[in-house]
Amino acid sequence: MKLLTLNFLTCAIKTCKSSPSSFPLHPRDAELEIVEADLNLKFLENILPRLMWDELRVVVDELGLPTLPPTIPTRADLVAPSSPTSSSSSSDPAPSQTARDLHRILIETCVREGKLVCGNCGHEYAVKEGVANFLLPAHLV
Repeated sequence: MKLLTLNFLTCAIKTCKSSPSSFPLHPRDAELEIVEADLNLKFLENILPRLMWDELRVVVDELGLPTLPPTIPTRADLVAPSSPTSSSSSSDPAPSQTARDLHRILIETCVREGKLVCGNCGHEYAVKEGVANFLLPAHLV
């Protein structure tokens, strides 16, 4: 499960739906895996406005990953400053270090095994082989 996915998941228990502490789900005992992928600058530019930045920073801090900046990067932060010798407008812009770091955290870092814990009710969702189990027992539906 990519870390990006955690930015869109909340607790499935009905009583947690109205509680702000049910988001984000907090990884516990997480075994991380890096899955190499090509950097797609356009994807990063388009996903930035959809991210819950403060919550993403919390998850990244809990996992002990490199700290994200306090404010969400702008599109300009994702492109490396152009060199004066490369003036061809048809080539794709080079990604900045910020873009590379975001790509590494959001796309390449995956939770392989562990648990996702609701901050409101404490319910734990198991993650096995990169897949989270969100099926609830009958008494919690």
